[in-house]
Amino acid sequence: MRYLPHPFRRMPRLIGRHCLIARQSLSLRVLAVVGVFLVTMGLGGFSTRSSPAANDVAISKQSAASPSDATFEADIQPLLTRHGCNSGACHGKARGQNGFALSLLGFDSEFDYTSLVQSARGRRISVSVPHQSALLRKATGQVPHGGGKRFDVDSPHYDLLLQWIQAGTPRTPSDRPTLVGVTVTPQRQTLKSGETFLVRAIAAFSDGSQRDVSEMAAFQSGDITVAKVSADVQGEVQAGMLTGETTIMARYMGQIAVCSVTIPLPEPPPDEAYAALPRKNEIDELVWKKLQLLGILPAEMASESTFHRRAYLRVIGRLPTPQETCEFLADTRPGKRERLVDDLLERPEYADFWANKWADLLRPNPFRTGMKTVWVLHSWLRNAFRVDMPYDQFVRELLTAKGSSYRQGAMIIFRDRPDTVEIGASVSQIFLGVRLECAKCHHHPFEVWSQEDFFGFAAFFSRVGRTEGLSQPISGQEEILFVRREGKLVHDRTGENVEPQVLKGTPLHLAPGVDPRETLVDWMTEPSNPYFARVMANRVWAELMGRGLIDPIDDIRTSNPASNEPLLDFLAEDFRNGGYSIKKLIRKITTSHVFGLSSKPTERNANDYRNFSRYYRQRMRAEILLDAVNDILKTEEEFAAMAPGSRAMQVWTHRTPSIFLDTFGRPDLNQDPPCERTVDTTTPQILHLMNSPQVDQKLSLANGRAAQLAQSDLPNSQIVDEAYLLVYNRLPTLDESQDALTYFPTDPTDRSAAVENLFWSLLSTPEFFFVD
Repeated sequence: MRYLPHPFRRMPRLIGRHCLIARQSLSLRVLAVVGVFLVTMGLGGFSTRSSPAANDVAISKQSAASPSDATFEADIQPLLTRHGCNSGACHGKARGQNGFALSLLGFDSEFDYTSLVQSARGRRISVSVPHQSALLRKATGQVPHGGGKRFDVDSPHYDLLLQWIQAGTPRTPSDRPTLVGVTVTPQRQTLKSGETFLVRAIAAFSDGSQRDVSEMAAFQSGDITVAKVSADVQGEVQAGMLTGETTIMARYMGQIAVCSVTIPLPEPPPDEAYAALPRKNEIDELVWKKLQLLGILPAEMASESTFHRRAYLRVIGRLPTPQETCEFLADTRPGKRERLVDDLLERPEYADFWANKWADLLRPNPFRTGMKTVWVLHSWLRNAFRVDMPYDQFVRELLTAKGSSYRQGAMIIFRDRPDTVEIGASVSQIFLGVRLECAKCHHHPFEVWSQEDFFGFAAFFSRVGRTEGLSQPISGQEEILFVRREGKLVHDRTGENVEPQVLKGTPLHLAPGVDPRETLVDWMTEPSNPYFARVMANRVWAELMGRGLIDPIDDIRTSNPASNEPLLDFLAEDFRNGGYSIKKLIRKITTSHVFGLSSKPTERNANDYRNFSRYYRQRMRAEILLDAVNDILKTEEEFAAMAPGSRAMQVWTHRTPSIFLDTFGRPDLNQDPPCERTVDTTTPQILHLMNSPQVDQKLSLANGRAAQLAQSDLPNSQIVDEAYLLVYNRLPTLDESQDALTYFPTDPTDRSAAVENLFWSLLSTPEFFFVD
């Protein structure tokens, strides 16, 4: 690390919005920049309010079954779930607990009954002396139990178990009415901070009867800071001290229902305040309705320069040039924001940026497939976005691909995941937003998906055939993908052959020679499909707005609803009606008033982080950031297997070495199913911008931006303006300009170090590496 000449070695720090610091010592740089980062990210705290009196909601109860009628599947298994006995932390984990194992959340009744009643020589159940059963004595704390006391001897749950044992531990008769669904009442509740209410779970059976199963159901809050479930009173929910929304999930016998709980801000603004808000399209109307429900007011509009920078980074993944910024700021014609979006959607960088994003989800591991196939897929992706291929066609070409791995880029996802079960889990998560992976071994803990759903969905890929043997990486042979006349997928637990089955559908008996994948895509792209358009609309919304309406964006389930369900429904419908054009969807979102909101919190939206009352800042992804550094400093990166002058956004394999890209995050090619990147900011990332030799060399390059400006005839004030336009895409304020100029020497022929330090300081701040 080189030392700067006097006076820069003793340059004081400028405490303010940006923190202009000499590139001197590691300790000064860390303290200054990290300090500014923390100040900049501190966007407001949380307030607490007094709790009003509880508000009990009267719920009519259905008649419950008598304990003497109790059977294992209908009553005892739900009771074990209710008390957490078959949870992953207790006996439901893979090897059980202390020799006693149950299926997770009771998905395998046969196994559970055998384990409870017959295993270990029946020592857990004593039919001759029921009250001495180890099951009862441990659950009531009469003997040591690792799970602690679960209920009292004189409780209804004890009586239920005792009478079931006295009756001879009966199973549920096959002709008994089966459970068809669960509902909760109320389905939506609005509370003030500290208030309580009761939520009841009602089970519906095949004979039309209903039963209040609240005492047997397991309740769970999606966000305990907004509302939590009482540990003492079954079904009682208490509002927290924070404004917001959450769900209360009720689970009974593998069925799930949710109650939405809303805690609005006190003293809501008048209706006139919301009626006066701008409405550029339907998105604004739906967001304002949600904010009104919560008593939240949106932020002010972002500045013209902030919107301009945001649009470039979100639509095409690069910074605007100073000339582009000045032209936009000078344009006084109406509709210039809409024109900007239209221009960006036609730029060649659009295809590179969105192909790079989708490559995170689809890019194969070259160690499994070879390098050539990775390049073929990446080329296919870039062309698909270049021609704005309709999304339904995009998915159809991917999921029904056949042919050569050297010519058909879309088929590479099958080469990367040759196992039928692997490809099924990836497809459901990427294209439907349904995480079926955990249902491979047991029921989904927060949804209704079972092993039958998992294997039935995976069976759509059971007829995919390929030439014998996978080629070796790098120098491997060509592989041909084809459709076999017959296919077979064996269920892991039952050992039976599984027929293809859409989610919550019935098994399909497809004729020999038919490609089941075509049938799957037909179902996926039907207008009535509840997942296909929604998950893509949510992906695009998250990329543009900094957070998904559903978060995580590929986890659509009843217990994880969208923060604004009407808005997501509208976006999905508009996406379908627009011919599945991704560009049209992007234009709809980016031309809304909501997209142009400021990120600065106000008194009435400081605690909002999911309803889009303000713009949510997010760190640039690694490729955008590296290209931005090179554009600003007028340098080029050298990438292996890439032509000179290539941008980071065009890199087609993560095997290309790059310390910068690794530091700021590239996806793990071994992860399956693939997930979105994390955009968390880490200390090594901050230190890399401050102290890495690579960035330091770019700052000092003889023909780089800093050297050219220092050697130019421009006055110091214009150099400062140019630096701000390059890094922040705006002009400096008067105070910022004056502060920067104090560190320039009076001799204009000796200002190289000052210019380098100016760029270094600006590049080390959150305003640069965050999309605001």
